[in-house]
Amino acid sequence: MGLFDFLKTDDISAALEAREENSVLLDVREEDEYNRGHIPGAVNYPLSSLDRAKLPWDKNIPLYVYCLAGTRSRKAVSFLQSKGYEYVKNIGGINSYRGSLEK
Repeated sequence: MGLFDFLKTDDISAALEAREENSVLLDVREEDEYNRGHIPGAVNYPLSSLDRAKLPWDKNIPLYVYCLAGTRSRKAVSFLQSKGYEYVKNIGGINSYRGSLEK
């Protein structure tokens, strides 16, 4: 890992294209952000309340996590992994997504 690797952003579009069937697209932004527009098919569990959420998925279901820029999703991935979720991927921020949004 290089000194500035933390500044790199994931290619959210490539991750969405490669996303596995039966996976979950998890938006960890706040509810008001989610309601202003989110990637179609995403479910919202804000990072601020993720530690209290009753997540409905098996721990071996692939989770693709995003936020606005990638910082909150990185924290969410670490948290979810600490809770035993086996396949969790930070796909970055919606700010680099170029597709249509759902409201």
